[in-house]
Amino acid sequence: MSCYFVVDTYIDEEKGRGAYDEYIENVVPIVESYGGKYIVRSEKITSLSPDRNPQRVIIIEFPSKEALMRCFNSNEYKSIMNKQIESVDARELIVEA
Repeated sequence: MSCYFVVDTYIDEEKGRGAYDEYIENVVPIVESYGGKYIVRSEKITSLSPDRNPQRVIIIEFPSKEALMRCFNSNEYKSIMNKQIESVDARELIVEA
């Protein structure tokens, strides 16, 4: 059963995008090695909620929740996750279909 990883991201303009762009470059092959398929990666967002205006949204489909969890608990991911944590405010959800 497919499982989706959904992220809305708020970029701190004062910190810039440097570390976040490095994170993006490094995370894609890790995600794909665990069967993840990027469905959406976009900064073209229209929010219908006045209190929630993310600057970037990512949706990744995994073949199962187990595959998703293996990916984000892997040593490969753990070695780069601080680049994301320190550079952006990311709100992450796991959605089972």
